[in-house]
Amino acid sequence: MAGNADTTDKPPLPEPAAGERKPLPAAAQRALAEAEARRQAAAANARVAPKELQGPKGPEPTRYGDWENKGIASDF
Repeated sequence: MAGNADTTDKPPLPEPAAGERKPLPAAAQRALAEAEARRQAAAANARVAPKELQGPKGPEPTRYGDWENKGIASDF
């Protein structure tokens, strides 16, 4: 297919300047405000998890797929 141009050769589109952007619709502005309110509420309600006693050292094995017991590693 000799007629097709490679799209990777195109330069990236320039970012519009702050003054050149179209204003956001009211629905988009409301959605952004609601998302920011949810982020602030989540940050205000965030609790520090208690330190685990006698748990596995290192990364969580159930998340990363390895379990080490007495020097023997097994996958599950």
